[in-house]
Amino acid sequence: MCFDIQNTMSKSNYFSSKSVFGQLISLIDDSIIKKEVKKCESDRYTKRFTTKDHLISMLFCSFSKCTSLREISGAMLGLSGKTSSFQLNHIPKRSTLSDANKKRDVLVFENIYHQLLKQYGGFLSDSRIKDVINKQVKIFDSSTISLFKDIMGCVGRNPKSGKRKGGIKLHTVVNADEMVPSLVWFSEAKTHDHNFLEKLKCDENTIYVFDKGYNDYKAFEHFTAQKTGFVTRIKDNASYISIEKLDIGERIHNGVLEDEIIEIDVKKGKEMSKLRLRKVTFYDLVNKREFEFLTNLFDLRADLIAALYKTRWQIELLFKQLKQNFPLKYFLGDNENAIKIQIYCVLIVNLLLAVVKKKLKRSWAFSNLVSFCKIHLFNYINLMKFLENPEKDWIIDKAETEQLSLIL
Repeated sequence: MCFDIQNTMSKSNYFSSKSVFGQLISLIDDSIIKKEVKKCESDRYTKRFTTKDHLISMLFCSFSKCTSLREISGAMLGLSGKTSSFQLNHIPKRSTLSDANKKRDVLVFENIYHQLLKQYGGFLSDSRIKDVINKQVKIFDSSTISLFKDIMGCVGRNPKSGKRKGGIKLHTVVNADEMVPSLVWFSEAKTHDHNFLEKLKCDENTIYVFDKGYNDYKAFEHFTAQKTGFVTRIKDNASYISIEKLDIGERIHNGVLEDEIIEIDVKKGKEMSKLRLRKVTFYDLVNKREFEFLTNLFDLRADLIAALYKTRWQIELLFKQLKQNFPLKYFLGDNENAIKIQIYCVLIVNLLLAVVKKKLKRSWAFSNLVSFCKIHLFNYINLMKFLENPEKDWIIDKAETEQLSLIL
């Protein structure tokens, strides 16, 4: 009796004709890239290094957590002969990638991201919140990404070292049932948050949730006029008049301490108008803290107002997820365009991995999923099958090894 020991030991139940990177890239429909390239004319003056090559190179940077252009270029040069599975036509030199990041309009990357969100948004959506509220709940907040070069407006004092710390502020809107950004807007770190409110689209089927850093009474009046709901926290020094104390029913959560109608003054130049809002005071037993919420939603239960604000924590988790798992501490260019391209490519990678995570029946921590893909980026493993049952190969191989050792 003859056994092919080498073939028996090396066979894998999870072999794929595409590398893990190729499988992840294949989640991006090529027609989306072609459509946006044509729309933005991003290949108009390009001879070799096309938008698609540029996109794949920057996605490789995000997946592999590269921290410099030289690292990306060097790592990709080692992929010669392995690029067919993800259709990379031109491996860039450091200078080529640097020029592309500086000159190619970030709009094409932004549009590709939003087209992917349009494609996968429904799949990622969890309708439980919308089923209860019967409206789309959107959370928005900002996060500052520090830069140590004077790329955008600097913040803070001049340090003794002479090196001023600059920053770019990432303002983000997230549908509470999707957990991936639906709108992104960049500003200098010193820009006040409330300037972002004018970017938001108002309609009667939307409720915006945000923290008190965005307090702007003129915006609140505009939301109310457009029948757009909002929930935020009232400022500690807010000036208002209490109009009416509302009854707290027996079925309302016992954390609700007070529910009242208030009136605030809205200044518009020399003119002044009155705006009626609702203030809900809630005691959080877990954090042992009292919160005062401000809203224009008069028909919702008081405890639901508190529950809506609690969903805002999701966007904090998103910012933490992006900063901990992707290369946002190291920027690959000293210009605004390069930074924005890098951030949009990180958002694309975050979206693709969110799709993979959602497809899995087995529960994976997002950080573990990112680490696995980084380690096995160019291994020919069937990603979905392996993630569903990662121990299977080990159990089979161990059993086969024991059988062969007995025979031999």
